[in-house]
Amino acid sequence: MDDATHGPLAGFTVGVTAARRADELIALLRRRGAAVVHAPALRIVPLSDDGELMAATKELVDNPPDAVVATTAIGFRGWIEAADGWGIGERLLERLRTTDLLARGPKVKGAVRAAGLVETWSPQSESLAEVLDRLLAGPVTGRRIALQLHGEPLPGFVEALRDGGAEVVPVPVYRWMPPADLAPLDRLLDAVAVGALDALTFTSAPAAASLLSRAGERGLREAVLAALRGPVLAACVGPVTALPLQGEGVATVQPERFRLGPLVQLLCQELPGRARVLPVAGHRLEIRGHAALVDGGLRPVPPAGMALLNALARRPGWVVSRADLLRALPGAGRDEHAVETAMARLRAALGVPNLIQTVVKRGYRLSLDPGDGEGWNGGRGVR
Repeated sequence: MDDATHGPLAGFTVGVTAARRADELIALLRRRGAAVVHAPALRIVPLSDDGELMAATKELVDNPPDAVVATTAIGFRGWIEAADGWGIGERLLERLRTTDLLARGPKVKGAVRAAGLVETWSPQSESLAEVLDRLLAGPVTGRRIALQLHGEPLPGFVEALRDGGAEVVPVPVYRWMPPADLAPLDRLLDAVAVGALDALTFTSAPAAASLLSRAGERGLREAVLAALRGPVLAACVGPVTALPLQGEGVATVQPERFRLGPLVQLLCQELPGRARVLPVAGHRLEIRGHAALVDGGLRPVPPAGMALLNALARRPGWVVSRADLLRALPGAGRDEHAVETAMARLRAALGVPNLIQTVVKRGYRLSLDPGDGEGWNGGRGVR
């Protein structure tokens, strides 16, 4: 059995923070074997009945802008639909036909063309920074630029244009709000804080900011950040999404193409690459988040067993005392018999009992193959 049989993400647990298109992302992850924990970090609130959006739209219809920046496909479509509902959709489209219309990337360009419009320019990278560079190369002095927001105010983008002498008209098509039910997000945060996830995915910057905000409200901010800087891989769909995390010193991984498919493929490369692989008792042992692979065969392991296996793997070939293993067990108390019980279950789960050797009156160790570096040499005295 190998990754082609059980999937490259088998044995790993991945958190999903997306509200929109979450089902698609979850299906892609599960198809590749991952266990998924889903908790929307925010919800999208359309502003079709919002006076702020209506006022901005009417102002642009009455006073045409020199340029319009469309930042998201869903936001642009929502804007046109809202204008139709107010009876000014055709007038808005006419204004957009006679202005410089910049679309941030292929998805937004598709929404623009679906509305019967043609963009003036669009970057291949979907980078908002590239859109800003294009505008500032203009220059922008004295120009009125409408900016379709995508759930957050984009202060750096706006300030750069205003510093360049432009008048910026924000168009708030929808807003991000905290989820109506915070319980799933709280459970996700708890899992992140204790390192129970192998990766956490983000598909929007507001989701990352919302998750960190909720962590702060619960007193978990530092624990969550420490986990994301360490054992929990932060995977973002693109550089804009990564900004709130990178601002907190969290290293992120991002696919070259800012899509869900490439994001999942990136996880399929990154997570197996982070797994611990050891030659033990003539077998290949690969330790993943909630499972082990023995000679390529997937072996689900209970949480207590994974705690013991990880403790042993941190010192391969060395004896780890029962007391140290007891401390590694979650909620085990002081009874070392809990170690023996969990160890018996771990051996049964692995299916190869001699992977872990009992050292009488001392503890346990992984039976690392001879000649495998420091781990074996360090354990030579108990061979």
